[in-house]
Amino acid sequence: MDFPVYTPSSGSNGTPATAQPPTAALSGVDVDEDVPIFSIERVQLQFQISSLAAMAVSNNILYLAVASGRILRIDLNNPQDIEDIELPKLKAPGTGNVKNIFLDRTGSHLLITTTTAENFYLNLRTSRAKQLSRMKGNIITSVAWNPTEPSSSTKEILVGTADGKVIETYIEPSDEFFKREERYSKLVWRTPGGVAVDGLFVELLPGKPDMRRLIAATSGRLWHWVSKIVRHAPGDYSPTFTKFFDDEEAAVHVDFAPSARSLLSISPENESFMDDRSFAWLNESGIYYGKLYTAPTTPDLGTVIFQDSKLYPESNLPSSSTPISCITLTKYHALILRDNQILAVNLLDSTIVFDERLPYSDKFLGLTSDIKNSTYWAYSSDSIYEITVTNEDRDIWRIYLSQSRFDEAQRLAKTPRERDAVAVANGEFLLENKSYLEAANILGKSSKPFESVAIQLMEKKKTDALRRYLIVKLGGYKPSHMMQRTMLASWIVEVFMEKLNSLEDSMATRESEKTTEPEEKGKPNGVNGESNGLFDKPKKKHAAENGVSADIKKIKEEFQEFVTRHKNDLDRKTTYDIISSHGRQEELLYYANSVNDYSFVLSYWVRLEKWSEALTVLRKQNEPDIYYKYSTVLLVNCPKETIDTWMRMPELQSRKLIPAILSYSLTVPSGDQNQAIRYLLYAINSLKSRDAAVHNTLISIYASDKSKDETALLEYLQFHDIERCYDTDFALRLCIKHERVQSCIFIYSSMGLYEEAVDLALQHDNVELASVVADRPGDNASLRKKLWLRVAQKVINKEHGIKSAIEFLKRCELLKIEDLLPFFPDFVVIDDFKEEICAALEEYSRNIDQLRKEMDESAKTSETIRADINSLSTRFAIVEPGERCYICSFPLLSRQFYVFPCQHSFHGDCLINKVAEISNPRVRRKITQLQLEAQKSGGAISDDLDALVAAECILCGPYMINSIDEQFVDEKDKELAAEWDL
Repeated sequence: MDFPVYTPSSGSNGTPATAQPPTAALSGVDVDEDVPIFSIERVQLQFQISSLAAMAVSNNILYLAVASGRILRIDLNNPQDIEDIELPKLKAPGTGNVKNIFLDRTGSHLLITTTTAENFYLNLRTSRAKQLSRMKGNIITSVAWNPTEPSSSTKEILVGTADGKVIETYIEPSDEFFKREERYSKLVWRTPGGVAVDGLFVELLPGKPDMRRLIAATSGRLWHWVSKIVRHAPGDYSPTFTKFFDDEEAAVHVDFAPSARSLLSISPENESFMDDRSFAWLNESGIYYGKLYTAPTTPDLGTVIFQDSKLYPESNLPSSSTPISCITLTKYHALILRDNQILAVNLLDSTIVFDERLPYSDKFLGLTSDIKNSTYWAYSSDSIYEITVTNEDRDIWRIYLSQSRFDEAQRLAKTPRERDAVAVANGEFLLENKSYLEAANILGKSSKPFESVAIQLMEKKKTDALRRYLIVKLGGYKPSHMMQRTMLASWIVEVFMEKLNSLEDSMATRESEKTTEPEEKGKPNGVNGESNGLFDKPKKKHAAENGVSADIKKIKEEFQEFVTRHKNDLDRKTTYDIISSHGRQEELLYYANSVNDYSFVLSYWVRLEKWSEALTVLRKQNEPDIYYKYSTVLLVNCPKETIDTWMRMPELQSRKLIPAILSYSLTVPSGDQNQAIRYLLYAINSLKSRDAAVHNTLISIYASDKSKDETALLEYLQFHDIERCYDTDFALRLCIKHERVQSCIFIYSSMGLYEEAVDLALQHDNVELASVVADRPGDNASLRKKLWLRVAQKVINKEHGIKSAIEFLKRCELLKIEDLLPFFPDFVVIDDFKEEICAALEEYSRNIDQLRKEMDESAKTSETIRADINSLSTRFAIVEPGERCYICSFPLLSRQFYVFPCQHSFHGDCLINKVAEISNPRVRRKITQLQLEAQKSGGAISDDLDALVAAECILCGPYMINSIDEQFVDEKDKELAAEWDL
């Protein structure tokens, strides 16, 4: 036989069409509202189907049940693969027909029931249906599948029957022939009066693994249970609903008139759909529908659900002689089937959005839906139809908006225009209901005219809401809208200041009232000191004061947060003016710190003479100009801490701090440590400053110090004697002005003015220092002797005893007794220095003998040199036959040659070329010039050329030593260089 082939409807691409929003909606473009939400398309099959009894779709698996006992299984992802399965006991005539089929949400398990109460099970993994022997005799009318979605087995499921029974069973497929599919079948509940169970639904409740929600529909009654199941250990296949129905309080029901038609439908599963799922129950009165709330997880849940549920009367539908035969739910609509007419009713506003009657003569049998993939189907005895859904929720936001359900409307609004419309309506609603802060948050993101909202809030004097609205509005402007952002930010600062002043005024008023409360003199609370109740401060007043204080703290924190976030949007001058006009010094300082305006903060603390705070601010920034600007006032008033701050900032230019240092130095009390010296030494020693101004400043401070101690100044001068960075003339003038004698003498000496230094020392009777200076020009004997003669004159004139003067002057070996004689007084007796005269004469005698000896040795040396010169004319070298040139390796005797005492020999031209090659350019040019002159004179080598090329051997003389850093192989000779590669 031929198999049917499923042809997908347009837009499905082989899978059922789902209610996905068009691309235009996702991109913010308005959706074309002319496209209908619902449409019906017939599924084309390649062969005719007749006597179709039932149809089920789930997880893209479609089952068609033919009354004669054939089951067609189609995987809609691969519609060309179709399986034809026959039920084993329905082949013979009179054995009954298929009545209904039930498919779980995964598409893995199918139950089939017949008109003769035979029941079969078919698993997705097999192509053979097996009879359920334990279920024999029961016509299945509904199934509540396990909510954990098993695949290999059904696990615990509930089965409703036509005679009012609810049976718990566990079906596990098996390949063994004699093994039953059902592990157990247990009757767990029976409906009152034995009426058929027309619908069953079991669901997990969040956070309650032992709790289950069960909904059951019977003729005229809808049941709702929330109760516990019995959990078993793994491997224990026992019923779990045995005690579920024992608790009578767990069951809640709602009653309508009994009816022959009763059908329960549950809305599809959809992860992107955030609302609770819905239910709809078809009864005699119409369609009873509501939300399946998941809280509270108590038996009262059913009461909450039924209280909020509504009835859609059948009379609201267009008049018809045919009643409703079937319903199924989408996300927001109920699809209704009656005869060959299909309608779609919006469950939010009860409007009919779709009404189509098929022109075909056949009658629809039912509706079904794939709750996994949100696809919807209708079928007749010989045809199947797909009900496509296009952008089902495109108008739902308007319905929610009309019902003032703004959160749901905002969630479903797709385009910016729709979301803005919801925001405007929501904000206006909140304003009318005096929820000003919430309205400000929402209207700040809407397109409602700015001035309209601002005026409303100002007229209502809702400054908090106005502030919130302005902040939200500010956040909506792009960074490129600089003017708008600046204006809004400035206004927000103004509102903050007004609010803070208002709160502080309120607190001050309360404090004033507190201090002016009347008291009875000596007995403030009554005669016996107890409260008399007349003037007691109420406890509410304390709470109010604490509340105001907390409000002030909160507003300040909000202001600080705002400034930190939007400081780039604020104009600095405008903001200063706004905050200053309200007298808010704390906020002024916070803003200045936030924008790193340290100059402003420093000037503020300096005006208040808060030096530690000023230095704290100064340490936080790295702008040298700020340091220079406030250097004088800070150093004078807080010297040590200021110097510490300067030393933490090595980028400072010490020269620019000199005016502050000089001003401070004038104020340092006698005996106190001059902190400026510490910084100058740091700049010189640590920062290695060579600036003459810095060094001169340090010398000036040392020289002008009131103390007579020159130790520090002398140490500095001695340390910098070799590399003087200071102005010596300036230093000398200062030392002379402040009578720093030792320093003057040192400076004279360092300048080479030894005579002035000795004279200055002798003027101050410091003979010892003068003698030290006189010894300094050690390499200039004449100057040294001259200086010592001045010292000698001072010593001889000063000493009363000639002996002691002579002993002192012995420290200089240059002074002779004859040099000192002119300085002695005329009345001095020669006996006082007779010994010194004798010693001098003996020294002269020794010197004469030594000179005579040296003259004799010089004469002998001259004779020896003269003999050596005479012997040079007879010196020779032997050249062996066959000896070769050490440069070209050709026979040496072939042309003119040179022979050196080291026995190295070279051709004349070879030696000249080699010397020219290794010599510097100047020598090379000289050799070339001499060669040209030799050619002009007949080829004879001149003495000058001979002296240049034959001065030394090129193999063992200085030429060879100087070539130690030259390479052995010329880089140009690549082949030879390659032989040396390792």
